[in-house]
Amino acid sequence: MDGSMNHGGMQMNQTMGMSKKKMMMHMSFYWGNSATVLFHHWPGDSTGMYILSLILVFVLSVFVEWLGHCSIARADSNHVAAGIVRSIVHTVRVGLAYLVMLAVMSFNGGIFIVAVLGHGLGYFVFGSQVFMKTDRNKTLPDLGC
Repeated sequence: MDGSMNHGGMQMNQTMGMSKKKMMMHMSFYWGNSATVLFHHWPGDSTGMYILSLILVFVLSVFVEWLGHCSIARADSNHVAAGIVRSIVHTVRVGLAYLVMLAVMSFNGGIFIVAVLGHGLGYFVFGSQVFMKTDRNKTLPDLGC
């Protein structure tokens, strides 16, 4: 059946030359190590590769948060050069955030959980200012949130 719903997913037929292949695209969250994350046949059915994909999505999420809260351009540098560096860092951060989003769109529950935990840990370490040394007499600036 072309385009029919099957166990929370959508079956699609692909014609490649003379043979037909059926792919399953999940349309709801599912659990298990049989997943496709970002690339065709990756991680596949291997438990080890699934664990590796969980680790990579987690690290990528933490890295996205680090890029969002780091200050790479120095305050005394040229304004144009600093703007270019900040723009490049922003572009890389957004691109990596989109990769995390696409990984979550695999609808695998484990991938979703590690992406959220990675962003949470990244924000806690880099954005929450828990680990920043501050002068007790100074107040934190108003962030306008």
